[in-house]
Amino acid sequence: MGISTSDVVPFSLARANLSELAEQVKAGAEKIITKNGESYIALIDAKRLDYYHQLEHERIHLLLIDEANHGLDDIAAGRVQEASEAIQRLQSLRRV
Repeated sequence: MGISTSDVVPFSLARANLSELAEQVKAGAEKIITKNGESYIALIDAKRLDYYHQLEHERIHLLLIDEANHGLDDIAAGRVQEASEAIQRLQSLRRV
């Protein structure tokens, strides 16, 4: 679902019509509240916000799994070094 111009609401109008906006959001709309002509906040259904957070956590987990797979590929290819050597090299780079 895209955002239409009717979904962009000035802060003053949102304050005056919060109950109506909340009902529209509960029915599936998403609202962008503006302040001084610029995007300020978004008004979305709480269940949708929970869903967005769940997607974000799942994405983070997938990225971690991908990084672990890259590490396993490096080990299988022999691209390894002692941890103490790697730490020393990183510390020397930070000093520069």
